[in-house]
Amino acid sequence: MDVLGLRAWAVSDPAVLKTLLTSPDVSKDGRTHYPAFQQTISTWPLALWIAVQSMLTAYGADHRRLRRMVAPAFSARRIAELKPTIRSMVAELIDDLAAVPDGQVVDLRERLAFPLPIAVIGHLMGVPEDQRDGFRQIVDRVFDSTLTPEQAQANAARLYERIDQLIATKRSDPGDDMTSFLIAARDEESAGAGFTDQELRDTLVLMINAGYETTVNVIDQAVFAMLTSPGQLHLVRTGQATWDDVVEETLRHEPAIKYLPLRFAVTDVKLPDGQIISAGDPILAAYAAANRHPEWHGPDADTFDVTRRVKDHLAFGYGVHFCLGAPLARLEVAEALRQLFERFPTMSLAVPAAALQPIPTLISNGHRELLVHLRPAE
Repeated sequence: MDVLGLRAWAVSDPAVLKTLLTSPDVSKDGRTHYPAFQQTISTWPLALWIAVQSMLTAYGADHRRLRRMVAPAFSARRIAELKPTIRSMVAELIDDLAAVPDGQVVDLRERLAFPLPIAVIGHLMGVPEDQRDGFRQIVDRVFDSTLTPEQAQANAARLYERIDQLIATKRSDPGDDMTSFLIAARDEESAGAGFTDQELRDTLVLMINAGYETTVNVIDQAVFAMLTSPGQLHLVRTGQATWDDVVEETLRHEPAIKYLPLRFAVTDVKLPDGQIISAGDPILAAYAAANRHPEWHGPDADTFDVTRRVKDHLAFGYGVHFCLGAPLARLEVAEALRQLFERFPTMSLAVPAAALQPIPTLISNGHRELLVHLRPAE
């Protein structure tokens, strides 16, 4: 597959993909295992995805070291403690929506899907209120695969300026938040065991990017699915399915990330059909296609079905790189759906479903706008 001028293996067979995602013969460390790394990061629009130095791109012992320091921030206890905060955040957004006059068109991506994850990740990481909007604009462009290399580099520079500002703020005024926790881990670990300065910066980049954009898209797609599948919504309203079922089927049917760049073959890797991924070749994880593979979910894999017995998916990755924030994302989306459809039971799309345009990226999976009528006009 051609990925913006870079040739890569796009793997969509779920069995093959799972094998590659758990194989020591496949790495996310382009610095070590991608011969064209230096040339690529200077010219490729998605360079930030392979250039960062965090657990996203780490391999082996380095990955275990970095993940060990981040994992406590996503413990079951910490996520449980966030439940009332998230419930309150959603309620405030829903109250704001309730003030919209009957029949008026509302963009739910802008009014709910965007602000909720920004508020949650801002709270979790201790991002001051006056810094959050700036992060949103920059993160949007991190996922935009239509940027030129020059535009992407300029956006990355702005992102690091914001990250450095956040680090400086939390060094001078630490709190009970993830950024302060990670700074302490950087400062307190023994030599060689903690974060380097760049790993700290890039870990914060990862937390903000992963905690924001992906959840936006899952909320977007889950609401869209309910509004275009009234029979599925009826199953939830009559107790035959739960909002958790909706979240899992959305993650399977329309995952937030379609393609995730990149992994690299450490050695020659032989595929089941006999093809060889040569050492150093880039590999693109085609999560969206794998989730709908008929050998995994049967001939109706393309059908959205909240009662599907097996809703397994790769939306949060697989293996050692499985997303630490998965429980938090699930919590946010389920709470947003529950309150939204309880408050606005007659909500409907304001335009034909086909008129909603996808966001311009091969990475993320969402709509430019999600236009609805919360209530019919009187």
